[in-house]
Amino acid sequence: MIKNLTILTTLTLLLLGCGGDPATGPVEITWDRDNCSRCVMALSDRRHGAQIRGGERHQAYTFDDIGCAVLWLETQSWKSDPATEIWVNDFDSTKGDNKWVEARSAKYIRITHTPMNYGFSAINSMDDSSPYSSEQTIYNFTQMREAVFKQEEEFNASVKARLNHRNSEAAE
Repeated sequence: MIKNLTILTTLTLLLLGCGGDPATGPVEITWDRDNCSRCVMALSDRRHGAQIRGGERHQAYTFDDIGCAVLWLETQSWKSDPATEIWVNDFDSTKGDNKWVEARSAKYIRITHTPMNYGFSAINSMDDSSPYSSEQTIYNFTQMREAVFKQEEEFNASVKARLNHRNSEAAE
């Protein structure tokens, strides 16, 4: 009896160890429940989600917009670690497909609306049949990242100017 209990306990512990977060790649998102690691907004737009896996425990972090992901990563001490993975939803995925692509190899297009208005959508393929090849400027990861940093800098400068203006009006 004790031998059977020991075997059962061992098997249970082994099975528990098999579940949970995979060691690499994107994790399963619980849409409309999981939150962005930067802005804490619920992840609801299945065409614009992003994930970063990295750090000491190679943990997965979720984001509602690739802009939030690259800005958040910039604040991490491990931002340049080559083991850091960045994943983004393919904008062209069919509804419910939620296809993840490696963000550094994806191409990006500008669109009007994204969850946090950084304005970039990832596309996985750029062949001759792609509707984006002649219609829009295509950005690589580095170009998209630089544009997000510039946009954030301009936004912060605008907010600072408005606050300074309000403070000067209040002092009068």
